[in-house]
Amino acid sequence: MIYQIVRSILFNYDPEKVHYFSMNWMQRLCKIGLLKNAIKNMYQPARQAPIPLLGLSFPNAVGLGAGFDKNASYLNELEALGFGFIEIGTVTPKPQEGNDKPRLFRLPNDQALINRMGFNNKGVEVVAARLQSWRKNNKGHSKVIIGGNIGKNKATPNEDAWKDYEICFKALFPYVDYFVVNVSSPNTPGLRELQEKESLRKILTSLQKTGQQLAILQKPILLKIAPDLTTEQIDDVIALAKEIKLDGLVVSNTTLDRSGLTPASSALAAEIGAGGLSGLPAKKRSTEMVQYISQQTRKSLPIIASGGIFTAADAKEKLEAGASLVQVWTGFVYEGPAIVKKICAGL
Repeated sequence: MIYQIVRSILFNYDPEKVHYFSMNWMQRLCKIGLLKNAIKNMYQPARQAPIPLLGLSFPNAVGLGAGFDKNASYLNELEALGFGFIEIGTVTPKPQEGNDKPRLFRLPNDQALINRMGFNNKGVEVVAARLQSWRKNNKGHSKVIIGGNIGKNKATPNEDAWKDYEICFKALFPYVDYFVVNVSSPNTPGLRELQEKESLRKILTSLQKTGQQLAILQKPILLKIAPDLTTEQIDDVIALAKEIKLDGLVVSNTTLDRSGLTPASSALAAEIGAGGLSGLPAKKRSTEMVQYISQQTRKSLPIIASGGIFTAADAKEKLEAGASLVQVWTGFVYEGPAIVKKICAGL
């Protein structure tokens, strides 16, 4: 109830500015020990049996999707809110500003967002240094799992994209627990072309070989796919995943499809223009994809589900469809800081 009041005020302002305003205030509060403990007591879910997946031990099934903490700036604060895993990024080799502002928009009637951020981030060197510092300061006390979502710079041609992914992979390798290869954002021109089977093969096998060279203990590599793929394209992804023994999939990214919107939101979306849609309108397609991939692979390929998860019932739907874990993002914006606790309590 309190968050709904706060949200009604915050929703009067630019979404991107509100994001940083809110998280920076959260950061200030968490620097005070007593307040951080109070936040933990208020929002962290009851302790439960860890979930073994990908050779890792996840404290709970609810994670935060990539795009929220692009630069690994708020790990302590997000852990205090109870997330079992946090996916940072998308990180690119060089810093980039992203697309012109405004680039994040709310569709409150449909509990949705449209974003065209364009992989804005401070670059892999800055992010790796922050992760290194975070690991050092926590000295092994943190149980939250960190994923590294990696992409290519806008200026890098697709034929050289594998090099960008490899640069990010090497730089982040000591500091993240798993990787997600992002070739499915609709906001970097030409990026989704890398979802074609042979382009994917080159990127993923390159990272697998690099991982083998870097360490005896491998870091899991997952692929994040778009909800706009055809069945034939999904089948290609599944075939490639089996062939190269990919560790898993994140299903799915934001969508270009606007067909599920209410008339009021459709009009607003037309006014907003380009960008990826997330939130409740993305729920059905995401669940359908999870179920299809799970059935086609006989549950042999781990899936992290993303898309339209707001409640425990939404999370259950994804898990029953075949996912092992879930990620929230838009749901976090609309439901507030208690989302992890509420979902975990209902699972």
